[in-house]
Amino acid sequence: MASTLLPRLASMMAAAALLLVVACQKDREPSTPTTADLAAITALPQEATAPASNPSSAAKIALGRALFWDPVLSGGKDVSCASCHHPASGYADALDLSIGSNGQGLGTARHFRAPNDIAFNQRNSPTVLNAAFNGMATDGSYQPATAAMFWDLRAQSLENQSLMPVATLEEMRGHQYTEGVALDSVVARLRGIAAYGPLFSAAFAEATPISAANIGKAIACFERTLLATDAPFDQYMRGDKSALTAQQVQGLNDFVTSGCAKCHSGPMLSDYQLHVLGVADNSKNPASDAGANGSYAFRTPSLRNVALTAPYMHSGTLPNLQAVLAFYAPPPGAPATANPHVSLGQRDPLFPGRVTNPQNIIAFLQSLTATSYDRTVPAAVPSGLAVGGNIH
Repeated sequence: MASTLLPRLASMMAAAALLLVVACQKDREPSTPTTADLAAITALPQEATAPASNPSSAAKIALGRALFWDPVLSGGKDVSCASCHHPASGYADALDLSIGSNGQGLGTARHFRAPNDIAFNQRNSPTVLNAAFNGMATDGSYQPATAAMFWDLRAQSLENQSLMPVATLEEMRGHQYTEGVALDSVVARLRGIAAYGPLFSAAFAEATPISAANIGKAIACFERTLLATDAPFDQYMRGDKSALTAQQVQGLNDFVTSGCAKCHSGPMLSDYQLHVLGVADNSKNPASDAGANGSYAFRTPSLRNVALTAPYMHSGTLPNLQAVLAFYAPPPGAPATANPHVSLGQRDPLFPGRVTNPQNIIAFLQSLTATSYDRTVPAAVPSGLAVGGNIH
């Protein structure tokens, strides 16, 4: 009897082992994204909507372009919006932490001039490409008057956001005047420049058109023209199924099954919510950056044109997309979080924890890069100062 039971027992054990292997394989294999999963990521609209309080016009756009490139808005007349948001770097600056006041050079060559007592900007500079669509929901709806701005959501709308760097010491203000009088000081400067009078009058039919509010409105109108909506992914979602490679299509599936789309959703691939991820601090900052309300929460960044805007995260500590995906899938034995001020229990439950086929995901992320957007650098600015500030 024993001789007849042994083969049967061996057969049963082999079958059980096979079932265990199949079960383990299924556990490791990613699930197939549902139509609903994939529908959470859609093409961008091809035009941006302006708030009712600031309708666009050709005159406002022309004025906003001049102000965006004119260093007269900075305390030392050395920094413009374009110093940290330059088309050569995808309207970002290619630095981990931006260098504003007392800076010299462009992109990775930018540095502080000597002597210097200005700190780095606290956070990485995001691109302003497609910032007109900030706050866009999964269904494509958005309110430009209340659009989420900055890593900690401390401002709403491009109109409000565009004025805040002017009054910030490290960004544009410098030591020339105090924060409380920064905007009034800039307005007084502009009123003293003859070339700006007609530009403001054409843009704003008001008795006193040169004002801080109108500076913000004009820059916002110009920034709403900085659209990049023809990425291969957009073309694919609009019906051109040849626009993506097979690897990029698989990367989209892997992006969803890895859980990335839980936060990077909608046409802008951002839910515009705050999340605690435990990203490492940048050692250039004298103190830990505790984010929104001291919670270590930061806004989900858009992934539009992400391949153009390394390094990544609010602290700029991840140099490339490979490092970003490795951050979301830490190896065994790695610290619970990359930031000692954030415990595993504090980390957002949406944190993926594993990444399926990172090279495919990177290929998909590269499909979010658009090629057609305004790269125009004006030949001159109304103040007569160096275009863009001290960037050469």
